Amino acid sequence: MTLRSDAAALLDDLVTLRRDLHRIPEIGLHLPRTQERVLAALDGLPLEITLGKNLSSITAVLRGGGNGGTVLLRGDMDALPVTEASGEEFTSTLDGAMHACGHDLHTAGLVGAARLLAARKDDLPGDVVFMFQPGEEGWDGAGRMIDEGVLTASGRPVDAAYGLHVSAASYAKGQFTARPGTLMAASGALEVRVMGDGGHGSSPHDARDPIPAACEMVTALQTMVTRTFDVFDPVVITVGSFHAGTRRNIIPDDAVFEATLRSFSPEVAARVGERAVQVCRGIAQAHGLDIDVTYEPEYPATINDAGAYDFVADTIRDVFGEERFTEMADPITGSEDFSRVLERVPGAYLFLGACPTDPATAPDNHSPRARFDDSVLGDGAALLAELAVRRLALLAR
Repeated sequence: MTLRSDAAALLDDLVTLRRDLHRIPEIGLHLPRTQERVLAALDGLPLEITLGKNLSSITAVLRGGGNGGTVLLRGDMDALPVTEASGEEFTSTLDGAMHACGHDLHTAGLVGAARLLAARKDDLPGDVVFMFQPGEEGWDGAGRMIDEGVLTASGRPVDAAYGLHVSAASYAKGQFTARPGTLMAASGALEVRVMGDGGHGSSPHDARDPIPAACEMVTALQTMVTRTFDVFDPVVITVGSFHAGTRRNIIPDDAVFEATLRSFSPEVAARVGERAVQVCRGIAQAHGLDIDVTYEPEYPATINDAGAYDFVADTIRDVFGEERFTEMADPITGSEDFSRVLERVPGAYLFLGACPTDPATAPDNHSPRARFDDSVLGDGAALLAELAVRRLALLAR
């Protein structure tokens, strides 16, 4: 029996698990109900399980029969602060929380991989670490799990790492895709408060109006992108929040905005925040205003090791057929904290289409209407298990 055929036999159980998780979405680093359900799904497997100290993580180590190294497989478990409008019969039971990014599929798929590999435990020439991670959606759960030792959980450093993300749109159901090098962007958060002196809207000369200066900063940041950074090493800046004032004839004391900054190389990621802060401070000074501005780096770019990418692509083509894999032409401007792992361990991250309708028109990940076809769970679990089996065999040579 192949891993793929064994995974097909597990599909009904994995779908049930995924839908159970979908009904109880939890946000952030502390996911007690999710952790409990995953532990129940792993019960009885020959795993060494460690729970997170400061987050609801699960690290499970499967000991193989040889000494051929360690492979890490990751699935994130947290949901988003979104009120579900998908219409699914197994919809979220919690207002304001939804598995809108498919992490319920990631978790169920990793449980499937654990079951597949546990059944082959004695044939594995090395160890497998299963990384069940909370807090991917802006909480840096991967970084926290690394701090708590996930990369040395088997007693030796991880030699290779793989992760998989489902897509509600963009890719046809069952289609795998990835690219070598930069796959996803680095991200950072810019927070700005421009402070002046409020007054009457009819007499702006008697006040220090923060709104025009803040508006100038928003547009100047876009000019900064095109005049400071190489167009072939792109930067994306989006101001997603802007608040000032209470009424049309009142000049407020302050104006506040927040922006997300995306970049694709470590060199640019190291510069873009500092430059954005300089631009905002310079404009505030020119207007005679005070400013409180901070930039916080979030996740680094997700960069696939070239050799690991080739290994993943070759494995998919061999197991599922040439037509099931497509190389992405360009990186994605979203960010991902699995980048923390790939900074330290050679590995690769990839996408699996899980769109139940037309991917060109379907609601995408993070939409309250996002829907995922969980029939892909078997193939996702089989691929993760296959990558571990084949990579351990190579490490044992």
